[in-house]
Formats: sequence, structure tokens, C-alpha cells
Amino acid sequence: MPTYNKYHQTSLSLYGLSKQTFPHAQYEVILVDDASSDNTPNIVKEADVPFKFKYIRMKKNKGRSSVRNIGINHAEGDLLIFLDGEMLAPPAFIENHYKHHVHESDLVVTGAMHYEGVYTFIMPDYNEDQMAHLKELVGRDPEYRRLYENYEQTKRHSNVPYPLVTKEDVDTNRFQRLSFPNRYFLNSGLKHFGERLEGFTLPYIAFLSGNVSVRKANLKKSGLFDETFVGYGAEDWELGYRLYKNGAKFVLDPSTVAYHQEHGISKRKLKEQWGNHYRFVKKHPNIDVLILSLEWKELPFMHLHQTLVEYKELKKRFPDEYNELTHAF
Repeated sequence: MPTYNKYHQTSLSLYGLSKQTFPHAQYEVILVDDASSDNTPNIVKEADVPFKFKYIRMKKNKGRSSVRNIGINHAEGDLLIFLDGEMLAPPAFIENHYKHHVHESDLVVTGAMHYEGVYTFIMPDYNEDQMAHLKELVGRDPEYRRLYENYEQTKRHSNVPYPLVTKEDVDTNRFQRLSFPNRYFLNSGLKHFGERLEGFTLPYIAFLSGNVSVRKANLKKSGLFDETFVGYGAEDWELGYRLYKNGAKFVLDPSTVAYHQEHGISKRKLKEQWGNHYRFVKKHPNIDVLILSLEWKELPFMHLHQTLVEYKELKKRFPDEYNELTHAF
């Protein structure tokens, strides 16, 4: 789990991981703190967890790829689950990831494409849309509505996160009343390819490092995260692409979903995403990577898939013709 200045959410995430149905003696949690300036270092003293817990703190901010590689290199297990520091895992989360890997050794299992968000704290850097969305959700529960009203009356101008969800709410699943689905990927038509994405031409987009599992041996074979990718975006797809080229099979399982605790959105995010996308296509100038550029025109992944199918069919039927078209494309 990488984390950076998300002390409150990460503390709740560790609590969720302590409530797993998977035997506590059989998993470890590695939290890599990317030089946080908040209270994250206090987690070591505060965490009362039943599993083996390793806390690694960077002296300088290294970026997402680097800290994940550090976690990989410190992991004792054969199976790795990548989970963002603000992801709240339900009790069967580890067990549901693990069961897929028992009889197959070349799988990538993701719950991230069945994205669920949740507001566990009112963060001082929420934008107007997030606040409006939260105000709508608190109406589902009288206690959450009371907390929200208290925030508006007394804490609205505070720079400190205001807690909504407690550990008891995690125990009872009450926090789900502040959760919401975002079916962005599935709405693109991918559900028609089934859990195994059979026939889908871009399966590597399922490698989303906020919630994905893979055997360490497969990472050693394909290589770890590329540390030239800094900031947000594409570093997980780039590794997923290398795993795909080395024969990995991708599995979408909604039972491995975890809840993303919402936080403010950095204004640098889009610029970083553009830069890393460019780095990705420069490193792999192949049609099944270049096609992702169409996503920036807000075309769904089903459209990208169908375009790629037609492109490959054209190349197959007319291998020595239309070269100017295929090159330009």
C-alpha cells in the first residue's frame, strides 16, 4: 500500500484489513509512506493489527512506481495484492483475490473495474461537486445527516478532515450508505466479454494498481513498475501491458471490490496523466497501445476495441495494400 498525506483514510484502511476472513498469520501488509508531511508516521504506534505489518518511510517523495517497487522487494509472500492507501477492503477481500490464484499461476485479478467510492471524511479540499454529492448521500441515514449538519454549522471553514465513518460503521457495513458505484469501465460494454475478458483486445487496462493481484514470479518475469513514470497515470497500464505480452490472463471479479475513500482532486492530475500517456506510447509504439489515444476524445473502450478489431482484420485481409492508411492511423 503506497500512501502520501492520507493519514485519516489510511488508518481506516488498515482497520478494514485487520477484519479479513483470510487467516491473519498468512498475510502481511506493507505500507510505504512516500515522505508524508501529515501524521502518517504515527500509524506505526497507533496500528493495533493482527497481521504482520511493515511500515517503510521514504525520506524524499519518490513517486508511485518507485514506492510500489519498494513494497514488492520487501514482500515475503508469493502472491501480491496492490491496494491504494485509501482503499477500504471488505472482510472477504483477500480471500476472494487469493482463491483465483490457487490453481492458476499466470493470472491478474482486479476489483478496480467495479469501482465503488465512499465518503468516510469531509475533506477540506473537496470541490463543489463532491460536496453536493455528499450532501445528497447523507440523506440516506439520520446519523450521517446529523454529522453533516454539525459540520456545516461548526466546522465548515476548518482545515482538518471531519470524520463521518467510524470503525463501528466498518464493522456493521453501515458506511455503505455513503458509498456509490461508478461503472465507467463496465458501461463501456466490457461486461459482454465476461469475467475473463475473452476476445477483448485491450485486457491490460484491467491492471489498475489501486486494487489488483498478481504472483510475484510474473512480475519478476515481466519487470517491475517503470520508475520513469512519475506523478499520476499509465504506470499501471504500462506494467499490465508487459504482463499481457508475457501471457498473463486477466480476471474481473466484483467480489474483490474495495471502497475508494474520496479525497480532493489535484489540479496537476490531468497534466501528469497526459505526460505519462505520452511516455507509454513512446515506449510501446504498437497499435494496441496507440489506440488508447482515442480515449482522450472520450470514446468508450468498446469503441477502441472495435476499431482495433477492424484494423487487424484490414491488415490480415490486405497485407500488402493500404499501407499509407495503416501507417497514418
